[in-house]
Amino acid sequence: MRLPQSPPDFTKLFGKVGSKRLTAIVAEAPALWLQDRYLHWNDLRRRPTPQGLTHEEWWLLLKMGRMGKLRPIPLPDKAGRPFLFSIPDQLIELLHSIDRGLGSAWNLPATVTHPSTRGEYVVSTLIQEAITSSQLEGAVTTRDVAKEMLRSGRPPRDKSERMILNNYRTMQRLMDIRAEPLTPELVFELHRRVTEGTLDNPAAAGRFRTDAEKISVMDMEGNVFHEPPPAAELPQRLAAMCDFANGRAPEYFLHPVVRAILLHFWLAYDHPFVDGNGRTARALFYWLMLHQGLELFEFISISQILLQAPTPYALAFLHSETDDNDLTYFILHQADVIRRAVLALHEFVSKKTAALRSTEKYLRKTDGINHRQQALLAHAIRNPDTRYTIAGHRSSHNVVYQTARTDLLGLVELGLLTTKKAGAAFVFRAADDLESKLAAMAKGPSPAPLTTEGSLPLNWSPAKPTSTDP
Repeated sequence: MRLPQSPPDFTKLFGKVGSKRLTAIVAEAPALWLQDRYLHWNDLRRRPTPQGLTHEEWWLLLKMGRMGKLRPIPLPDKAGRPFLFSIPDQLIELLHSIDRGLGSAWNLPATVTHPSTRGEYVVSTLIQEAITSSQLEGAVTTRDVAKEMLRSGRPPRDKSERMILNNYRTMQRLMDIRAEPLTPELVFELHRRVTEGTLDNPAAAGRFRTDAEKISVMDMEGNVFHEPPPAAELPQRLAAMCDFANGRAPEYFLHPVVRAILLHFWLAYDHPFVDGNGRTARALFYWLMLHQGLELFEFISISQILLQAPTPYALAFLHSETDDNDLTYFILHQADVIRRAVLALHEFVSKKTAALRSTEKYLRKTDGINHRQQALLAHAIRNPDTRYTIAGHRSSHNVVYQTARTDLLGLVELGLLTTKKAGAAFVFRAADDLESKLAAMAKGPSPAPLTTEGSLPLNWSPAKPTSTDP
């Protein structure tokens, strides 16, 4: 990846254009500001200019409009100049889309959200985020191998697998600490968790880098993209970052999504550790989203989106650094990533709902299952931990005891229910693989397993279902 060309110096450009020419072109400014898509100079210089303007004049007018809207955050660069950001119209649109998406996706299928079945989906989501976050940092493995390692509990075989296991455990830990304030000690703990067993120097886990440890961000060819602040500044900078994460600064309202994005950038910019900064930054992003009450983020993976296009992710950092510390570029990029991840959640919900309908259709095609049994199984698909009794089934369908008993034991013989004694009575529950068994009995295709890359809960505790029989 090539370094983006830095924009012309605003002061020099202002003098170069001159007051007379500026007066002549400033009438174009309002229309340009309304149409500003927040292109970086590196992109803008390659595009056709508005009629009558040079690229430099176009850039000057855009910068004039942007500068009046910028607000500082308490993150200084290496020279002590603050980073700033604005909320352009396209960001307002993105945040609105995210707010609507997070607010309208609560109606998830019961087979996903229920405690008895969520484990399958929890593992799927954790694996997706763990593997893709590790791949962003250079891990090389496949989803199937990672899934086998995590589900079997076998030790990791190499550094890549260790990175994935570390990320998996760290994401689990985030669920436990979501209500806690961020402290330097907690940041160190998260860093230890994501880097355990993966550093060339194991003693570097959970501590600041030192002046002797020359750290730069560079590509495979050795091109340096970023030189982080001196190690001596890190304690003070980390304390300020924690204050920001805990909402003590700045003294104006920040949308929760914007605050989490800025926290992500902050740790990545300071680069306080010898390695694992990216994984730690993404972990902090998740922590803050959950800490601020955006609970649906348990269902969402951003790393899978970032992995699909890693270059724009890196460019978003560089655009902000090269254009007078304007973080709007990075915020816009990350907000779009989040929007796409929320859309992935909605796609999952749609697919899972369709799968439930398909399974219920299989019921109607299955020979040897009467309408009472079909009603019970349809209820069991949507409420997989419900307990059924002969007395309850009898009451629900107004049949005699022997008929209710025959119905339930018949489903046990088919492998669709399991049973055990609870005191003097028998209690029946849905088989673990109920949907697949029904599909096989109906001789139809099994519903595709819905492990929808990053759209499942890390931890979900819905209200306990009733034991009412249908």
